[in-house]
Amino acid sequence: MAVRIFETSERRVVPFEPGPVVRMYVCGITPYDSTHLGHAATYLTYDLLIRRLEELGHEVRMVRNVTDVDDSILPKARELGVPYLELAEAELKRFRADMDALGMCPPFAEPRATESIDGMIEMTARLLDQGNAYLTHGTVYFDITTFERFGELSHYSRDRMIKLAEARGGRPDDPHRRDPLDFVLWQPSLPDEPAWRGPFGVGRPGWHIECSVMSMSALGPTLDLHGGGTDLIFPHHECEIAQSESITGETFARHWMHSAMVSYEGEKMSKSLGNLVFVSDLLERADPRAIRLALMRHHYRAGFEWYDTDLEEGIALLHRLAAAAERGSGADPRPFAERVRAAIDDDLNAPKAIEALDDLASAILSDGDDTTAPQVLRELAALVGVDLDRPV
Repeated sequence: MAVRIFETSERRVVPFEPGPVVRMYVCGITPYDSTHLGHAATYLTYDLLIRRLEELGHEVRMVRNVTDVDDSILPKARELGVPYLELAEAELKRFRADMDALGMCPPFAEPRATESIDGMIEMTARLLDQGNAYLTHGTVYFDITTFERFGELSHYSRDRMIKLAEARGGRPDDPHRRDPLDFVLWQPSLPDEPAWRGPFGVGRPGWHIECSVMSMSALGPTLDLHGGGTDLIFPHHECEIAQSESITGETFARHWMHSAMVSYEGEKMSKSLGNLVFVSDLLERADPRAIRLALMRHHYRAGFEWYDTDLEEGIALLHRLAAAAERGSGADPRPFAERVRAAIDDDLNAPKAIEALDDLASAILSDGDDTTAPQVLRELAALVGVDLDRPV
């Protein structure tokens, strides 16, 4: 039975039927602050998909990049008065510890933008040579008129794309652009910013070209699946497609999948509002398996609000599962196992999978003489990334 996912570009649920080796790229963090619940929910989505694909016999090569030089990390390093790479290293260490605690599968590769600059310079030069880009006032812009399918991933109107570009640092009002939606491939560095020498000037890469270069270096010209949060659909992923396919002439990603944003008690989580919920803080209050279970009670595509009571429910569920796993027998686990896998295969419906897992635990605790039930419960819990062999 094929796993089905919501295809962003088609705006519908479609079968995901990759070959034996799955090439998956998930946009990683810009390491200038701690891991928050939005990060955790996003990476948990792809972790669940990886686990199910591996159970089905696929080898999954998931690449998750590190954007350690861009328009977010450099101002933060300046504000803190520390070298930007020192800031990146500290936050990356914390991010990895948080992901490990939550039981996330390690990436196949974790390329860093600063280690891929040569490839970005080369790609920018090729786009210039081909006529897909232009150089003005020290900045290289991609010319979107050279890519007819620009906008087909998001299906956003031009007005909406311009507003999103402005909101997300794209500066569509820059008079040096031929079109407000043309995007930066290379830009001059400020005096206190890192700089590299390219044939078109001294500076640093734009944000979008970083992921194109890192993904193609690690996985080749065509990905089976590219993922990230819905805030990356435009401009980031739309721009990745344009520049990548202009270079290769091939499909950049066969499938696009995006996880929705997380709010906190009625408000969008944001640094400006001061309401970010950090994973490291939650780890001081609860078993990481409880945090994972609490997050999986929400569908990745729906978007959800996190309440402090969510963690309490995750803790209670973990205790029920652990108690059932210690029993010697229980109800016939096969119908519950079918429900868990069917839910995951149905566009990663984690809430239904967790409900079936909870129902199995309840059935075991209610009695039964099937001695395989506790072991099947452990196996199903492991499928969703929860290790019941460790004590609570």
